[in-house]
Amino acid sequence: MSRSAHPAGPRHADVLPEGHYSAPAADLNVLDEKVWSRTVTRDADGALTVGGIAVARLAEQFGTPAYFLDESDFRARCRAWADAFGPDADVFYAGKAFLSRAVVRWLQEEGLNLDVCSGGELTTALDAGMPAERIAFHGNNKTVAEIERAVEAGVGRIVLDSFQEIVRVAHTAQRHGVRQRVQIRVTVGVEAHTHEFIATAHEDQKFGIALADGQAAEAVRRALSLDGLELIGVHSHIGSQIFDMAGFEVSARRVVQLLAEIRDEHGVELPEIDLGGGLGIAYTSDDDPREPHEIAKALSDIVTRECEAAGLRTPRISVEPGRAIVGPTAFTLYEVGTIKPLEGLRTYVSVDGGMSDNIRTALYDAEYSVALVSRTSDAEPMLVRVVGKHCESGDIVVKDAFLPADLAPGDLIAVPATGAYCRSMASNYNHALRPPVVAVRDGEARVIVRRETEEDLLRLDVG
Repeated sequence: MSRSAHPAGPRHADVLPEGHYSAPAADLNVLDEKVWSRTVTRDADGALTVGGIAVARLAEQFGTPAYFLDESDFRARCRAWADAFGPDADVFYAGKAFLSRAVVRWLQEEGLNLDVCSGGELTTALDAGMPAERIAFHGNNKTVAEIERAVEAGVGRIVLDSFQEIVRVAHTAQRHGVRQRVQIRVTVGVEAHTHEFIATAHEDQKFGIALADGQAAEAVRRALSLDGLELIGVHSHIGSQIFDMAGFEVSARRVVQLLAEIRDEHGVELPEIDLGGGLGIAYTSDDDPREPHEIAKALSDIVTRECEAAGLRTPRISVEPGRAIVGPTAFTLYEVGTIKPLEGLRTYVSVDGGMSDNIRTALYDAEYSVALVSRTSDAEPMLVRVVGKHCESGDIVVKDAFLPADLAPGDLIAVPATGAYCRSMASNYNHALRPPVVAVRDGEARVIVRRETEEDLLRLDVG
């Protein structure tokens, strides 16, 4: 039985059937390299280190909770995606996963483009020096002011998400005397095998313009008829945390069919196709993500095959990995507070963070791993639920995992694969202070997003 809706909130102490969780690892001290960033290891004393720095030193210097981002790993993943797709394709890092000015500079240095979906993300990108022509602007309800800023800045593409937006962007571009490069986001009726709230290509949802009933074809017709727009391609996105390429195959087939219809009706072969992002990462040892070169080959083969069948030139492919780049490169470090054994159920381990720094477990029923990282232990494994300090029964960080039975208050534990969405979706629930993001590389650590202070909270409260 999983947690389910209840008038008083999620039922947080359900008796779960035996075998609903994986058996404990043979050695809880071993760190699965699939779920930890590439420079993470244990030192001679058994403490976890990242970038050559022990977590005890990081906790002392920066406090807990805190996100620690492995800069070397982040940069290596950027290069891996760029190399996998090569010069004839475009890789746009999805800024919604995690964005800061330091990250923007890393992306620029490693040769990636950037996808933004709000005015704030656009401002951050431009302020950090990302060339506007390397920025794509998404969003299902861009404001007039956001469109104005994007066109004025000269962003490389705006992804049109509705009939109203086609007109808004065209009028804005005409006022500025430019032709704005645009793509049309279509919903292709493919639902990836993922959580309902983050599956984005089925028709009953807020994103894009449906292929059904000729809506996407009509959007194309309107975009081609407006002087302020230069339609360069079609965009689709089928969900998040996807491991199976079958959904991309169906999506690509339907998008290519649309391209063929556009050629036949308007005599135009659009030069680009964007297949979105959503590629999965390993949150637990059970996850088995694909490498960038495997993904690149699979997507290229799919598009090439479908275009050959339709008699089309193969368009330039774009992809938008966000989580797949930053997700595995960071972990969240917590200090253990209270420990409550519940006989016959599990032990509740409370930490100094919670749903304010990682809402995904409560929101999506997401699964995470956890490890004791300030030391090693030979104690027997105990089933735990890692929870936060918020006044909310659904404040769960890790739903079910195993930690050593000698775990004690003051120990440091870490949750890996929190680079994506955790800081981006962080909140001030219960007036919590959002944690810092600390970049670690080659024995040095520096804050790239500072910890909030009580003064920050009060500064916004005008009384």
